Amino acid sequence: MERIIADKTMADKARKHPSLDSSEKDQSSLKEFPMLWLKGFFMGSADVVPGVSGGTMALILGIYERLLSAIKSVNGAVLRDLFSLRLAKAVRQIHLLFLVMLFSGIATALAFFTKIVPLQVYIFSHPEIVFGLFFGLILGSIYVIVKAIEQRHLSMIVFIVVGTAIGLWVVQLVPTQTPEHPLFIFFSGVVAITAMILPGISGSYLLLIMRKYDFVLSNIGKLGGPETMVGFWALLPFIIGAVVGLALFSRVLSWLLARYHRATLSVLIGFLLGSLLVIWPFQDREYIEQVREVEVMLADDPTVQDLPGIGDDAPALPEYKRVVPAPIESSLVDGVPSTQGTVLVETVKRKLISSTPYWPDATNEPNRWMGFTSILMGLMLVAGLERLR
Repeated sequence: MERIIADKTMADKARKHPSLDSSEKDQSSLKEFPMLWLKGFFMGSADVVPGVSGGTMALILGIYERLLSAIKSVNGAVLRDLFSLRLAKAVRQIHLLFLVMLFSGIATALAFFTKIVPLQVYIFSHPEIVFGLFFGLILGSIYVIVKAIEQRHLSMIVFIVVGTAIGLWVVQLVPTQTPEHPLFIFFSGVVAITAMILPGISGSYLLLIMRKYDFVLSNIGKLGGPETMVGFWALLPFIIGAVVGLALFSRVLSWLLARYHRATLSVLIGFLLGSLLVIWPFQDREYIEQVREVEVMLADDPTVQDLPGIGDDAPALPEYKRVVPAPIESSLVDGVPSTQGTVLVETVKRKLISSTPYWPDATNEPNRWMGFTSILMGLMLVAGLERLR
């Protein structure tokens, strides 16, 4: 009888905190496709916005540990079987169905929010709405995660403080100039994917710090168009780095969650708290402008007539064109002055280098209600997402 009771207790515990060292087969079914696709879509949406983590969304949606187990199922034995062309055996060991269903949603979100509804543009033009929505999502997710932890203990406060300190340190790092060499792109992929599966640490934000956020998104935007191969070859080192980082770091997280579940979740809660600083929708943001291209255009071209000149107010866009007034030559290419009837037009990229949060009022932030309404919408969305768990 004691043996039966012990086995039942262990079974109950396994259901509540499934072992991440388990090598069980994928239990997913095609019936889950709509729900897993939707959860993947939310994860991909979060990964596009600097400061927001797809891992945060996975934690809110209740698939975080399942995701780590699925990633971890791709191990050395599977790779040996793949290289030996024992494909059927390899597929049986991988949580392939789960990963395909989830990552199809992530891929859809990345395509949708870079090609159809470009979030990288709305971050510049409507930051209160975008960041307010995700601020509400993260704030609500903290409550959801704390509520999900069983047997809460005062020691959690220490781990939360440590996690918050690390999160605050990361989000206050200053972007630095970095090369576009394939090795650094590979390294960027490792770092970004490691952060993307860590709730509260944004892979997109770390890409912004490493000055590779625009590089990655712009090349994703080329896929499916005439420059598909250009975008693919540029992204290939990043993809390889992401695969390597995912394989290695998922095992570290699996080990921590399996052995120190409460402490690990407490640190992750701290990461979320720290990330709120950079997600706060009301910020004094400082940008630098870089001239990426210069071209000669006819002065009477209708498109030129609508372009700003140097010194005019720059549009709220990550990239825009401006006219260089004669006789000034382009800052990018010397010795290419415009001829009679033509002007020089520069393509300028704007990149965030720092931001300082503030409390809005009617004088310094006329759109404050848009931000607060978005925060409320984010909180309400968390309540809806929790039902997807």
